[in-house]
Amino acid sequence: MNRDTSQTQSSASASATVAFIDLAGFSAIADVYGDAAAIDVLEIFESMVREALSGYGPPIKWIGDEAMLSFSEPEVAIPALGALLQACRKEPRLPLTRAALNHGPVVRRAGDLFGSTVNVASRIAALASPGQLLTTQPVADAAAARGILVRDLGKVALRSVAGEVPLYEIELAPSPDPAWIDPVCKMHAPYTSYRRAVPQGPWFCSPLCEEAYRKSPQTYPLAR
Repeated sequence: MNRDTSQTQSSASASATVAFIDLAGFSAIADVYGDAAAIDVLEIFESMVREALSGYGPPIKWIGDEAMLSFSEPEVAIPALGALLQACRKEPRLPLTRAALNHGPVVRRAGDLFGSTVNVASRIAALASPGQLLTTQPVADAAAARGILVRDLGKVALRSVAGEVPLYEIELAPSPDPAWIDPVCKMHAPYTSYRRAVPQGPWFCSPLCEEAYRKSPQTYPLAR
């Protein structure tokens, strides 16, 4: 019993930079275009994640369309995630991504990671807007040291996390223009196949997204 406890404490003393990244419009793609289309998009995303992580190790796990990644430190995570985010922005078949990075102590168990560092990364990923990467201070400091644009967003309260957490946005890929984000599938214009049927209002990637929005605009809030 004492030996097992000692092993757990030893693993808890390790540190890691934990990332979460998902596709902002994945659920809407499944709803509007069907499960087969959503799986096609997911397979493209999975392939791009594998390619970007070659040499870094595979994702810790997948949770639906969300990948959980781990790196030894922010200086390693930043270029790896930057390459992935830039590749995703250039891929016209993918909606915008949402991502988060946090660095701190973790518990390693059976190939998975646990602890407050993981919880905070997951919580701030859920706050990210389409095309946005949110981070905590250790990662923001490492990004600033590399000359990467960092925006201080102030402190936020996170569910099941004691105290408020300073939050930052870092720009590892071109920032999207909210006016050009399809509110349904979160694709980013310019679109090659479709503009919009009316002269005013949001832009859409297809008639199906426009129809879905017109039927239920409250379901798809516009990006800001």
